[in-house]
Amino acid sequence: MKDYELVVGLEVHAELNTESKIFCDCKNAFGLEVNTQVCPVCMGMPGTLPTLNEKVVDYAIKMGHALNCTINNVCKQDRKNYFYPDLPKAYQISQADVPLCENGKLEFMVDGEMKTVRITRIHIEEDAGKLLHDESFSGSLVDLNRCGVPLIEIVSEPDIRSSAEAKAYLETIKSILQYIGISDCKMQEGSIRCDVNVSVREKGAKEFGTRSEMKNVNSFSAAVRGIEYEAKRQIEILENGGTVIQETRRWDDPKGMSFPMRSKEDAQDYRYFPEPDLLTIVVDKEKVGELKKQIPELPNAKIKRYVNEYSLSQIDATLIAEDMEKSALFDSCCAMNKCKPKSISNWILSDIAKYTNETGKLISETNLTAEKLTALIEKIEKGIISNSAGKTVFEEIMKNNGDVDKIIEEKGLAQNSDSDFIENLVKEVFANNEKSINDYKNGKTNALGYLVGQCMKASKGKANPGIVKETVTRMLES
Repeated sequence: MKDYELVVGLEVHAELNTESKIFCDCKNAFGLEVNTQVCPVCMGMPGTLPTLNEKVVDYAIKMGHALNCTINNVCKQDRKNYFYPDLPKAYQISQADVPLCENGKLEFMVDGEMKTVRITRIHIEEDAGKLLHDESFSGSLVDLNRCGVPLIEIVSEPDIRSSAEAKAYLETIKSILQYIGISDCKMQEGSIRCDVNVSVREKGAKEFGTRSEMKNVNSFSAAVRGIEYEAKRQIEILENGGTVIQETRRWDDPKGMSFPMRSKEDAQDYRYFPEPDLLTIVVDKEKVGELKKQIPELPNAKIKRYVNEYSLSQIDATLIAEDMEKSALFDSCCAMNKCKPKSISNWILSDIAKYTNETGKLISETNLTAEKLTALIEKIEKGIISNSAGKTVFEEIMKNNGDVDKIIEEKGLAQNSDSDFIENLVKEVFANNEKSINDYKNGKTNALGYLVGQCMKASKGKANPGIVKETVTRMLES
């Protein structure tokens, strides 16, 4: 069997979270009663005129800046003509030859290494309606609430070479959209979805193979499964002496298979022409510059910084950076420079994540602050309290919003690190455990753990375990 290389390009469609739709004043909201958020404009009634929502342009430019694109100050909108029951006008207002943003790139980390994917374009367009199918009625019904919901389409170059790279790319796009606050990215509501273009070629070949495009991919894990299935399908065709046909396929995730929808995609003519009812989009350079200043440090940049500056693993860095609240807490704690970044990361990804998952609360909705978390970790690192005592302090903060020092004092959680106290404690334990001392001298090293445990038991957990172990080891050796 020949050695094949996978080639993937992705088209991500993200719904923008503006208050109103792209060309009318109808509310942009999910889950409302069928056909209640509609008007003559988004229903495509003859004689209606669209008016562009300025926020949509601003949001698209923000994403363009986040993906290092060139922003076209002057561009237009076009009609993409096709017939489908959920598209009442029989055309979709989109952008064809001059998109709002183009020629960008996205850098992200995969398996500890930086990967760069070129961004072909980002354009604005309106969403179509939704067909409803149910066994309780025959045929299909149409809900037009989604008609006119603003979208951006982010098109990549075919620079992705594995399903793992595709997943990392999609997760990075999603987290950037959330960071800059332009989409809620709720995949279960269809706020973000993607079309996947897949081809294979022999390793070392310069020409791309024939591609297929998969529609209906509504989760990142489905994208991974779809890419792997499609690559395998195409390789089997080539290995059996066949030819891959260029076509659009529908991904059926429950079945784990794709099915042909239509072939010769390039031959499909949407008959694009300029939208005559909308003015040319003109955005002055000052406005473009202002929007750029609003872009915060993005998650892909944070991950790189966390790995390089704080020596976090890529997995830990990603888990923190992709959650805005976790990264804000982490950055605030690290800025105080009072405890190890790794310790902060461990607390955020273990006890804090467990608490927020169990309660359904955001970190900002709890009593925890960066100051309290830093003070708590500092006490543990200095040996003032043990790890288990730290968990008690944490629980008390979350329940009653107490002060770290007061909780330690009131609950008597402070460890005793006094060397004389610990030495006397060890002597007392040694006097009652001669057998264990002899076992240690005869090579049974687990006797050390037993003796340390006895010391901790005798101190009722108050002795500093690190100093206890050090003292027991020293006295056994002597």
